Amino acid sequence: MAAQREWLEKDYYKVLGVPKTATEKDIARAYRKLAKQYHPDANPGSEDRFKEISAAYEVIGDQPKRKEYDEVRAMGEHGFAGNPFGGGAGAPGASSFKVDDLGDLLGNIFGRGRRSRQAPGASPGPSGPQRGTDVEAELHLPFADAIRGVTTTVNVTSDVACSTCGGSGSAPGTAPTVCPVCSGRGVINENQGMFSFSHPCVACGGTGMQIEVPCPNCGGKGIEKRARQVKVRIPPGVEDRQRIRVPGRGGSGSHGAPAGDLFVVVHIASHPFFSQKGRDLSVRVPVTFAEAALGTTVSVPTLNGKPVTLKVPSGTRSGKVFRVPGQGVPAGPTSAKPGDMLVTFDVDVPAKLSADERRAVEALAKASAEEGNKLREKLGAVTE
Repeated sequence: MAAQREWLEKDYYKVLGVPKTATEKDIARAYRKLAKQYHPDANPGSEDRFKEISAAYEVIGDQPKRKEYDEVRAMGEHGFAGNPFGGGAGAPGASSFKVDDLGDLLGNIFGRGRRSRQAPGASPGPSGPQRGTDVEAELHLPFADAIRGVTTTVNVTSDVACSTCGGSGSAPGTAPTVCPVCSGRGVINENQGMFSFSHPCVACGGTGMQIEVPCPNCGGKGIEKRARQVKVRIPPGVEDRQRIRVPGRGGSGSHGAPAGDLFVVVHIASHPFFSQKGRDLSVRVPVTFAEAALGTTVSVPTLNGKPVTLKVPSGTRSGKVFRVPGQGVPAGPTSAKPGDMLVTFDVDVPAKLSADERRAVEALAKASAEEGNKLREKLGAVTE
């Protein structure tokens, strides 16, 4: 039976936000929407929520599993009231059936009972197949590489398949043998009346195989810790301290179990001119007072090395922002269209003036004195 004890604790319909009467299409549609919203690549820090959504869809998105899930949930809600074996609470032979008892019973039904005892005098065998651990690595990128996206490598030290035995756990020249107790299944079934109980095989530790001569390097585990390089693809527009998930490139699993995931934390160096705001780039361009007052055209640098010409209208104020479409973060997996470049013009006021500049400014001040008085009169009217 593919059911798990968590089925009694998790309402997978609620996780996906659908009613119990939802059709397969409704469930698939809800899953795709939530998976896109909470995917770790697009929404850093949402790994647990994404795993919960995936686990829910894996069960109720599959018709046979969904049927089993519904039956188990119904049994949990109705089937264990009073005496679980059919008698009422006051029926002869009725027992006090506690939550712990229910957990033990379901644990045995679902092959997840309490830890089995080792055979007297037997040495502890290897644990059953276990998924590899998740690994985290740090990556430092130049600003331009982070904006454009890049394929690079990171250095990781993690569990990998043993270099001596190739992951089998057996010494060179030998091989694991099928466990004679469980016939390679890793579990022992016991029929007790109306229930079928199962527990991990104590002879092989639940692996289904026995290692007669353990590998001298890994001691029969099949894995060792070793430094390695992993190639990773960083999407365009990655942000500082964002975590990029690389599935299956974490620590190796034991006894044939899948590997864990690699999470790359990106650190981005600052740029002397550009900054990032989501999918857009920002740059500040200085202009003189005369250029801002009279208007001009300026050449604005871009991150791709090809400057764009931008018209500065006459009367442009300091801090005015102009948008240049398509010159921001390039299109990538998370966005079908490129971002824009936001150009902010800063009107530069010189600290020192030449004699000619001073005479010109004084003439301008004289010519605009009346206009300045009018502006200040408006301010005074507002404050009165």
